[in-house]
Amino acid sequence: MLLGYARVSKGDEQTNALQVRALRAAGCRRLFEEAASGGRWDRPELHRLLDQLREGDVVVVWKLDRLSRSLKDVLHIMERIAGAGAGFRSLTESVDTTTPAGWMMMQMVGAFAEFERAMIRERTSAGLAAARAEGRVGGRRPKLNAAKRREIAESVITGRKSGAEMARLYGVSQPTVSRIVAQYKIGML
Repeated sequence: MLLGYARVSKGDEQTNALQVRALRAAGCRRLFEEAASGGRWDRPELHRLLDQLREGDVVVVWKLDRLSRSLKDVLHIMERIAGAGAGFRSLTESVDTTTPAGWMMMQMVGAFAEFERAMIRERTSAGLAAARAEGRVGGRRPKLNAAKRREIAESVITGRKSGAEMARLYGVSQPTVSRIVAQYKIGML
């Protein structure tokens, strides 16, 4: 039986529709779909697919990077597929592991998928470093400006209000108030 696996990255405004159409056109009877990062191993639908493999089945993906972006993970998945006596086919790269040439091709394409992921990671790191060099800091903007932070610290230190009251008043957690008070005491505010 042909078993299809379709994946889009979590959080992206993507849909599996293109992959599903291609997998159905290739003759897949069962489809396993999910939205998860290709670099993560904890993908429930992938594991459900691998657990249900029987001898003679063929796992079909639209593109190899839909299976995983890590060569190590791709090879591990291929071992599980082969261990079940099943085959693997990628529609886009024309990889079919039921032949020796297809097995070699799969390893080469997997290496390129891992290289692409490493390049994306490198470009992201370089972009973040450049932003830091220009004085920009990542993350969300602080909820409280310096004046509000001082007001919280002074109210708690003088005893006008408790830490819990200030936390409720400004919509922050009590540990945040504690950190603000500690920073104020050592002169960091």
